[in-house]
Amino acid sequence: MSESIVATSRAFFGEVVRPILAEHFPEITAVTAFGLFGYGSEALGLDDQYSRDHHWGVRIDALLPGWVTADQQQEIMATVAANLPESYRGHSLYAAHLAGAGLALDSLPGFLRRTIGLERGPETAVEWLRIPEEDITHVVNGEVWLDEGGEFTAVRHTLNGYYPEPVRLRRIAHWCRYFSGMGSYALKRALLRDNVYYATITFSRAVKWAVQLAFMLERTYYPYDKWIMTRFAQLPRLAAPLKPLVDEAVSLSTSWERKLALLDEMSDVLDHFMVADGVIAPHPKFAVSPTSGYRLMEHAYAEIIKKLPADLVPIIPEWEQVHWESFHSQFVEGVDMGVWDEALQLKPVISNQ
Repeated sequence: MSESIVATSRAFFGEVVRPILAEHFPEITAVTAFGLFGYGSEALGLDDQYSRDHHWGVRIDALLPGWVTADQQQEIMATVAANLPESYRGHSLYAAHLAGAGLALDSLPGFLRRTIGLERGPETAVEWLRIPEEDITHVVNGEVWLDEGGEFTAVRHTLNGYYPEPVRLRRIAHWCRYFSGMGSYALKRALLRDNVYYATITFSRAVKWAVQLAFMLERTYYPYDKWIMTRFAQLPRLAAPLKPLVDEAVSLSTSWERKLALLDEMSDVLDHFMVADGVIAPHPKFAVSPTSGYRLMEHAYAEIIKKLPADLVPIIPEWEQVHWESFHSQFVEGVDMGVWDEALQLKPVISNQ
C-alpha cells in the first residue's frame, strides 16, 4: 500500500518546510500550529481515488495568530515557495491548495470562526449549542505536528472532551423531535395523502436524524454527510442493531410502507438505548396510531426537555454548517471564475462542428 498523503505531508513538513520556517520566521513559527486538519476527506483519513481530482496533494495547514498581517503571510509563502523542490516523493507541491507550495496559511481566529463560530473553545452551554456538529470534526480531525504556543491544541482538547452532559441531552431531545415530528409522523401523513414528494423529503431527513442520534448516544461527533455512514458502521453499540435497518430503508426497492415500518423499528432501537443509558425512564410499550404513526421519540423529547436547565430549553441546537457557508460565500466572491470552474472540474465542451 502506498504511503498516505497525511504521512507524506507530515514528512514534507519535518524535512523541508519546518527548517525553512525556523530559519526565516522563528518568532512566527513558535506561535503557529502546523498539521493536516480541517476540510477535505484526507483530514478524516477517508480519501479515495475519487477525492483526488481537486485540492488533493501534499498539504500543510498552518494556523497563525491573529496579529500576523497579510503582508507577512505573503512573505512567508514567497520564502517557502522559493526554497522548495518541484515535487516531493512524486507529488506536485502545487496541487492541494489554490495558493500552491503545499502550504495553506490561515489565522487561528478565522479558522475557528468559520467552523465553530467562535475564536476560542466554547465556554457556556449556549455556545456549545450554537456550534454545528459536523464542523467540530473539522477542528478535531487530522493531525497537529507542531503547536509550541498550544492555543489550537487547547481548543482541540476542549472539543475532544465531547459535549457537557446538559448540552448532549438538549441535542438528543431536539433530534428526537426532528426524527419523530418532522420524520416518521410526517412520512405517515404524506403516505396517507399519497404525497410522494413530501414523503421522499421527510423520509430522507428522518433517516439522517436517526443516524445522527446514534452518534449522540455513543458520545461521538458525527462527520458531514458524505462520510457519516463510514463512521456509523464503526459505532461500538448502535451500528449492529441500526445499520441493517438503515441499509434496508434507503434501498430504492423498499416500499414506502416498509420504509415507515423501518423508521418505527429504528425508534424502538434508539428508545432502548436511551432507557438503558438512563437518558429517559423505563416506560410501557406504546401502540402505533393509524393516523399519526409512531411518535415514540417525541415521548423522549418531552421527558428530556422537562429535566433540562431552564436556560437551555428555548435554545434550538444548530444543525447546519452556517459559519462555513457564510465564509464560503465570501471566499467564492473573490475567486476568478476560470479558477473556480477548474476546481469544479467544469471544462468547456469542444464541438467538432
